[in-house]
Amino acid sequence: MKEKSIELAKAWANNTYFDENDRLEISTLLENLTENETEITERFHKDLEFGTGGLRSILGMGSNRMNKYNVRKATQAMANVVKESFSGNLAAAVSYDCRQFSDEFAKEVCMVFAANGIKAYIFTELTPTPMLSYAVRYYNCKAGVMVTASHNPKQYNGFKAYWDDGAQVTPPEDSMVIDAYNKISNWEDVKSTDFDQAVKDGMIEWIGEEVNESFYQEVEKAMVQPELARDKGDQASFIYTPLHGTGYIPCKTASERLGYKNFHIVEEQAVFDSSFSTVETTPNPEDPKALKFAVDRMLKENIDVAYGTDPDGDRLGVVVNHKSAPVYLNGNQLAFLMLYYLFEQHKLRETLPKKPLVLKSIVTSDLQTTIAEHFGGEVKDTLTGFKWMAAAWRELEKQGTDYSFFFASEESFGYMPRNHVRDKDAVTAMLLMNEITLHYKLKGMTLVDALDEIYDKLGYAQESLIALNYEGLEGQAKIARIMDHFRNEHGMHVGTEKIKVFKDYKISKAINLLTQEESSIDMTQSNVLGFEFESGNQLYIRPSGTEPKIKFYTMVKVQEGDLETKKDLAQKQIDLIENFIMGTVETI
Repeated sequence: MKEKSIELAKAWANNTYFDENDRLEISTLLENLTENETEITERFHKDLEFGTGGLRSILGMGSNRMNKYNVRKATQAMANVVKESFSGNLAAAVSYDCRQFSDEFAKEVCMVFAANGIKAYIFTELTPTPMLSYAVRYYNCKAGVMVTASHNPKQYNGFKAYWDDGAQVTPPEDSMVIDAYNKISNWEDVKSTDFDQAVKDGMIEWIGEEVNESFYQEVEKAMVQPELARDKGDQASFIYTPLHGTGYIPCKTASERLGYKNFHIVEEQAVFDSSFSTVETTPNPEDPKALKFAVDRMLKENIDVAYGTDPDGDRLGVVVNHKSAPVYLNGNQLAFLMLYYLFEQHKLRETLPKKPLVLKSIVTSDLQTTIAEHFGGEVKDTLTGFKWMAAAWRELEKQGTDYSFFFASEESFGYMPRNHVRDKDAVTAMLLMNEITLHYKLKGMTLVDALDEIYDKLGYAQESLIALNYEGLEGQAKIARIMDHFRNEHGMHVGTEKIKVFKDYKISKAINLLTQEESSIDMTQSNVLGFEFESGNQLYIRPSGTEPKIKFYTMVKVQEGDLETKKDLAQKQIDLIENFIMGTVETI
């Protein structure tokens, strides 16, 4: 592998297709081969994989790195499949976040689409993922590209691929694009053109303000009590950090339009910054450390709620000022609040649609099912990732279903309160949380009080996530060993929990270990393991599709006892499962 990597590195260093400075980056590494052998191997041991959602990797020159050449290659693959799949006037929408080279990569995408006869619509400034998804549908595009690495560290960038419904590519199109990408072996087969000339020729068009205006109008339609903000919007207060990313303008604009007069911004983190210089860790609103600026100001100024969004504006984090202390809500809890509020308020107004359908991922809490069924709704589970929820809804639409889309979410801080966007939408979710916060504040309650009210009525649920990071080739091998162990050597127990049903999504089979009955899992095959315990608790294990991580999702539900007793018992059950996981992983 090392020898092949070195040979490929030399080929790149000598290939005049690549810019001189980019070739020099590789030549410099090759000059000190002994010192840089590991780095060269990491960069060239394989081609950067076009996964089921696109590309994501560390920036740099190399076949296994994120650079403009691999961006061109990925776009050419998409263009090939678009032309095979559709006829007539073809178009694609393109947006980008604040990361290093994001704007340059977005222009590269446009130039390749234009050279292939596909008109490219590009936003005039960095714009969040939900607005890219919306633009695909607004312009009746056949594809879309969002240049982002979402919440990854600053050294990463990525390429999210979208199809004609505004959702990320799913089967069969994802496999078609991957095949097309893998077939490109000659860089000369990747077409491109001059950006400015393509603009003059009408093959690249800057997206106008009318798209933003249309998006904001759709956001406003997702609100249940817009009159609250109009009449009493100054009675709740919010502090928001976009973490240097794309959410700043749309979240601020939408809040002001609806009437929230006390919506404040962490100005230090509203500056677009590819190095995320004020963020202690990664720019991920799931991480409490990333929200420090907003939380500190929330407590100092006695603001009701602090918000954070990731660089591409699709994930939302919320922290509540409860009794002068910060309470960090997890993704499941935010979904509980949104879902319960939407059901309750629509039912009160007699606007609840016919057969409301809730979509969620398999690793998202089943308390959503309890909430939905309490109000007469239904829940459909999908694999992890919003593309699967969007695909499930698309299939139901094609079938002429009598279901009504109601809500979609996954535990990793992703929400789709309305289906004008077919991906995670932190903008609409934040505005909905504004309304929910105000609704409960007028009743003398915080969001924590509101959550406890839900738990009192419907039972207590608690979830936890262990995400273990393993970088490089050695990390890949470690993750594979962990998955093999839990797939093949789990026995009848995970810690003190007795396994009732074992699910292997890689082979689409579930087996009841108590009766030995097997059943099929009606989902696309994926490297995911599920354990349902006799207690009703659950554990899911999956490698991340976009990061060098393996994730363990623990979900427990407790019905007996008062709320404090339930919380204490739930934490003890989680601790037992997590201690077993960590002890096992260390030995593999």
